[in-house]
Amino acid sequence: MSASRTDGLSLILRSGDYESVHYGLALASAALAVNRPALLFFTMGAIRGLLGPPAQLQDQARDAENRARGVGDYETLLAACVELGAGFIVCEMGLRSLGIDRAALRSDVPVRIAGIVTLLEETGPHMRLIAL
Repeated sequence: MSASRTDGLSLILRSGDYESVHYGLALASAALAVNRPALLFFTMGAIRGLLGPPAQLQDQARDAENRARGVGDYETLLAACVELGAGFIVCEMGLRSLGIDRAALRSDVPVRIAGIVTLLEETGPHMRLIAL
């Protein structure tokens, strides 16, 4: 994702609960669907959403409920973000803090390992920075 793109979203996903990460993916995929850039910054507990599949988030049972009710499930939203070109950054500090090795991250998601400075550099002046 280029810092010159505007009117998009940069989302900080930091909680390991299913609802926060799921909603972040929903926001990002919606932005991408209307031709706005989306950058997802996974840190701390949210990094577990990029382990698996299935994602290793708290309350993962909600995913089956969502799917049964016609709500986009985690894997569908994650795949949509990948296919539509979302940027994915995994926080180096978060990986170290949780003792997670980069090799444990999903290979089907094009992640970069970087930090907060990179997030801020890539959040354009007209983009919204949202923490979930």
